[in-house]
Amino acid sequence: MKFLGASEKAIDDSSPERDEAGTHGTPLADHRKSRWERSWPTVACGAGLFSDGYVNGNVNSIAFAGTVVGQLVFGWMSDHVSRKWALMSSTVILFVFAALSAGSYGGGSINGMLQALTAWRFLLGIGIDGEYPAGSVACAESTGELKEGHRNRWFIMFTNVQIDVGFVASSFVPMIVVLACTDNHLRAAWRICLGLGVIPPLSLIYLRLKLQEPEEFNRETMKNTRTPWWLVIKFYWARLLVVSILAIILGDSAPIWKSFGWNTIIKLFYLPGAISGAFLSDILGLKIALGSFVLAQGIVGFIMFGCYAYLDKASTVGGFVVVYGIFLSLREAGPGDNIGLVASKTSATAIRG
Repeated sequence: MKFLGASEKAIDDSSPERDEAGTHGTPLADHRKSRWERSWPTVACGAGLFSDGYVNGNVNSIAFAGTVVGQLVFGWMSDHVSRKWALMSSTVILFVFAALSAGSYGGGSINGMLQALTAWRFLLGIGIDGEYPAGSVACAESTGELKEGHRNRWFIMFTNVQIDVGFVASSFVPMIVVLACTDNHLRAAWRICLGLGVIPPLSLIYLRLKLQEPEEFNRETMKNTRTPWWLVIKFYWARLLVVSILAIILGDSAPIWKSFGWNTIIKLFYLPGAISGAFLSDILGLKIALGSFVLAQGIVGFIMFGCYAYLDKASTVGGFVVVYGIFLSLREAGPGDNIGLVASKTSATAIRG
């Protein structure tokens, strides 16, 4: 009996699939699952990055200190405890501290409120970047069960594209809220904007409760043994160094709502680059897609630099937004889409977090 999604492809004796079958059993892509059973773990693992994009767009400063802690803590947890429960913990932190940030009180004084807001923002930052080591890695492992030639686009659509949609929402929603509240009620507007950040993580709790550990993680985890860090450094230091280097390289009188509006337009340019890059990553391959778009982005950057004297005027702000938007779109199609994908597959499953 043939199950939906099952493969009848014979495995050649000399192929990598034969090695995987001999070592671990059935290759991931040949597991007898429906298309939905293969796809929904990718959605559940990656979609939480929308809330990261939204909350990150509305919260900054001290929150970035928390993101460093979140990456380290949840990176270790996703490898040594569980991908699923690392994701659940991150989701709960986002939900709780987004709500507390919106309701910051601090005894009724301005100074007390700012102190409370600073504390909640730091803890919120831990949840924001807790999604990256757990969610991105689990998403990459879940795509291993999808059809070859379609895996990169699914990963990118539910990681980088979700973040970019969150960034757009983080500018568009405040613009609408400020317009509704007017400049005379900004005290309510900022609390509403932060409070709306509760909704995305809350919507994912059920999906993530039903989530199972990725099959690849179950096969290759070393959570019950000591991690051989010397071997990790010996085999992967060069790859991790390259990925890290790539990640590193790569008017006041206007109404507040208008500033959010221009910001929304600029961030909208993220989406065509991220979405088209998701498909081109499968078609061209990771290295060619990454290199081509980095080169194109560099060319546009030099053009923008050469024309800056003409763009740096209030009368040509629209032209600047378009040129800069193309620059950002190329960034998302290349480094934005592919660095996370490369990083999530650079090292062995057991130490990817």
